[in-house]
Amino acid sequence: MTQLPNTAVDEARNQIVRVGTSLFARGYVHASAGNISAKVGDCHLITPTDAPLGFLDPRRLALVDVHGEQIAGDRASKTLALHRRIYAADPTARFIIHTHSTHLVALTLTGVWSQDDVLPPLTPYYVMKVGHVPHIPYHRPGDPRVADLVTARIVDRAAGGTPIRAVLLERLGPVVWGPDPTAALAVLEELEETARLWLQTDRRPEPLPAHAIDELRSAFRAAW
Repeated sequence: MTQLPNTAVDEARNQIVRVGTSLFARGYVHASAGNISAKVGDCHLITPTDAPLGFLDPRRLALVDVHGEQIAGDRASKTLALHRRIYAADPTARFIIHTHSTHLVALTLTGVWSQDDVLPPLTPYYVMKVGHVPHIPYHRPGDPRVADLVTARIVDRAAGGTPIRAVLLERLGPVVWGPDPTAALAVLEELEETARLWLQTDRRPEPLPAHAIDELRSAFRAAW
């Protein structure tokens, strides 16, 4: 295992706590639903199982080595395997957030737009900041089969030239990732707000036309 400087681990701990506090304060998470992780060297930091994200103690975050063995902190979240597989499948991923955000869970209950795209491309910022978001059928929390499904989606989309930054787990909410906390938060926030728009407008708005999406690809390299 790579020797990690204490400053890197401490900074990652503080980032996870700041993100958890922010998500809780703004209503993106509740109770102990959801989890957050960060990749530090070849190790992973992840919130403990059943930990309320709004009241995290940085010293109790689970530190896991490259082999998935826990070396510090409280018992790791039951979704550790999913987080580790996402990091392995997408080398750009350094920070992962999973929430049970209200409008996105509601979307899975009322019906997603399609299995490949849970929401239509309604706004330019959804196209630019979020992109394609596949739907993952329901499995119990922590089911290892979910990691296989998510990994397959990441690999397929990357091979097609439209890499993904998120998936939506049926009845459980979004899992989003990025190179840092700010990028991951931006995906989550735009995804949840677009779901709210879609549901509040009774799912009637037309998607952006093809020429508008082509313009976003050309001007901003939108991965759509």
